[in-house]
Amino acid sequence: MNEAAEAAVRRRRSHGAGDVWAGGGRVSRTRSHRDLNKLQEPEVQPAESNWLSCHKAQESLLSSASGYSNYRGILNWCVVMLILSNARLFLENLIKYGILVDPIQVISLFLKDPYNWPALCLIIVSNAFVIVTLQIERKMAMGVLSESFGLALHTVNLIAILSFPAVVVLTVTSITPVGAVMALMCYTIQFLKLYSYKDVNKWSREVRRAKVKTLSRSLSAPGLKENGDAVQAVVMYPGNLTYKDMYYFLFAPTLCYELNFPRSPRIRKRFLLRRMFEMLFLIQLQVGLVQQWIVPAIQNSMKPFKDMDHSRMIERLLKLAVPNHMIWLIFFYWFFHSSMNVLAELMMFGDREFYRDWWNSETVTYFWKNWNIPVHKWCSRHFYKPMLKRGVNKRMAQMAVFFASAFFHEYLVSVPLKMFRLWAFMGMMAQVPLAWLVGRFLSGNYGNAAVWLSLIIGQPVAVLMYVHDYYILNYEGRQ
Repeated sequence: MNEAAEAAVRRRRSHGAGDVWAGGGRVSRTRSHRDLNKLQEPEVQPAESNWLSCHKAQESLLSSASGYSNYRGILNWCVVMLILSNARLFLENLIKYGILVDPIQVISLFLKDPYNWPALCLIIVSNAFVIVTLQIERKMAMGVLSESFGLALHTVNLIAILSFPAVVVLTVTSITPVGAVMALMCYTIQFLKLYSYKDVNKWSREVRRAKVKTLSRSLSAPGLKENGDAVQAVVMYPGNLTYKDMYYFLFAPTLCYELNFPRSPRIRKRFLLRRMFEMLFLIQLQVGLVQQWIVPAIQNSMKPFKDMDHSRMIERLLKLAVPNHMIWLIFFYWFFHSSMNVLAELMMFGDREFYRDWWNSETVTYFWKNWNIPVHKWCSRHFYKPMLKRGVNKRMAQMAVFFASAFFHEYLVSVPLKMFRLWAFMGMMAQVPLAWLVGRFLSGNYGNAAVWLSLIIGQPVAVLMYVHDYYILNYEGRQ
């Protein structure tokens, strides 16, 4: 016990034997002289180090070598400036022309006689081509038709899908240009869908090579497929050759057919209501902007084009470019995000990739691959890749894709206007050398700026060309 008590006394003396002040700080008497010398020497604190040294080797923030990429504030500034500048233009338009928005005038664009809807009747007739396609596939599945004869029938049917509405639009005078555009758009979408339907069923026959004599629904669900929280039956060929399957594909927001589409587990009501509200609001906004902004700008552009006043033509082109581009952006969001998601949600269609980040495009090719994913998937799956498999080189296959796109653009413009000027066709084909120039000489932000410039300026040029020619053809001689 005595030894333990003495040890405790020694510990107390070593730790608490009184304090003294040294070097401005409170130190223990029992600390070593080395520690005391350290305390007496003034230490350089971090704050004092900043006083002594405030520079380091670094790049300016806006230099590319700095690696800085957070320009959110500048982006917000650009948006504010864009809103303010366009608000001034819109106010100037209201002061000059007054309120031009007229919903009744919009309705008259679709029909001249309220009891005669030729465009709607033309769309209803398109079901005949759907039935023909399904019956051809059924006969081929049962072995009644050979592959070559079935392909010939499909070819005739597909040609008729494009030629029949064009003949009707060009011969029936009661169809308005807007109604004709809607009808031809439906037929074009149907053409692409039925072409995909034909190809996928052909591939299914090549995979299975089964000689099916009769159709049986028992072949359509040999198993189950988990899809998120939902479990769906797996459809196998030829159990997919039904009207239910065909019309689901026709209304689905895709151009590429599959036997088993990815499905969402349920309908999200809040999401659906938000998208529907966006649809209704944005379509009215687009119509109002066209009537209030685009129509007066186009009307004022006719005289400079007629007189070939080049300086005034350029001024009118630039004046039209801003509202036209704004309406195009609104249309993109309305169609590819709001409308397509409404349709996908109602049909519980799982694949919602309708677009990618085309706004970051640094090349023209990247833009065309990412701004319209349904069309890009169809072109790649049913046109571009089959050409490569047949030995066509990549460059020629790309030009063929642009040629097909140019044909459909011209088809959807020239036929409804009943005049053939090839402006849309040449505009699309001009994308081929433009893509080469931008990809060869520009990159990064410069390439992105070139893509945006082509979108902002290119579309108004085509609009003015067609409107000018349509005005000369239909109204110039009557005055």
